Amino acid sequence: MTVLITGGAGFIGSNFVYYMLEKYPSYKLLCLDALTYAGNLETLEEALKSPAFTFIKGDISDREAVYEIFESHKPDLVVNFAAESHVDRSISDPGIFLKTNITGTGVLLDACLKYGTARFHQVSTDEVYGDLPLDRPDLLFSETTAINTSSPYSAAKASGDLLALAYHRTYGLPITISRCSNNYGPYHFPEKLIPLMITNALKDKPLPVYGNGENVRDWLYVKDHCSAIDMIISKGIIGEIYNIGGHNEYKNIDVVKIILKTLNKPESLIKYVTDRAGHDLRYAIDPKKINKLGWQPTVSFETGIIKTIDWYVNNENWWGRILSGEYRRND
Repeated sequence: MTVLITGGAGFIGSNFVYYMLEKYPSYKLLCLDALTYAGNLETLEEALKSPAFTFIKGDISDREAVYEIFESHKPDLVVNFAAESHVDRSISDPGIFLKTNITGTGVLLDACLKYGTARFHQVSTDEVYGDLPLDRPDLLFSETTAINTSSPYSAAKASGDLLALAYHRTYGLPITISRCSNNYGPYHFPEKLIPLMITNALKDKPLPVYGNGENVRDWLYVKDHCSAIDMIISKGIIGEIYNIGGHNEYKNIDVVKIILKTLNKPESLIKYVTDRAGHDLRYAIDPKKINKLGWQPTVSFETGIIKTIDWYVNNENWWGRILSGEYRRND
């Protein structure tokens, strides 16, 4: 089995690389990543030691390069993590999100058709559903919830999903799609909420919190996300969408306070800042469909946040090189 993992030098993609190397040692793993600012080859340092792993620098929207990879390696399975994913950046510069998340996905789908790839899995986000009101805890996103995007990022991801579904219906391409809640864990780029708060707190810098911090997110430990994708690939129904969530809803401000308490830092470090434009209020996933496949999360937020904080405390060399910009010198 040859598996092409796109975006494998990013946060979730790299964790999936390590998950697959451990669980399927006989598989050949290819990682295609453009090494944009959020891709970090240092994250894959241990994977690069494995003869089962090959790294290829390239852009999924580069049709010629992608076709060459398919021609040479003939992947049996493609798992597409490659995406521009930061909402704030999508608001200030939407173009690259359209190029990667829509055009890039289309190029991969075309390559799968051209070279007869047996399986394509699109890694998406619950943000394609928009948001839920804070005063209706009974409401959850299901796979039939209408797409109602709030940002250029989520609109681009929704477009990629629709392309995958269309290729299945029109051409019979065997695809599945997963839409996951917010992830956290090792190797999370320190511009996102949890790693930003941890690294700022460790440096006694202000912790910027949007608005009043009341926005709610459903958190999932990244390794649970990896196992869910594996479950969908092996047991999911072709052409179907699966939501992945862990019933771990927390207000942003409560997450920040947990981090400060764990690190024994004062809440006076919290700095409320102007809210993000179009900021979604609440995300919450109904995971019944994937639960029926036999998947359940194994890491509670209470456990996972401690593991994550400990990882950042013990790996300052990794995130410190990102903050200084040194990690890009060898790209």
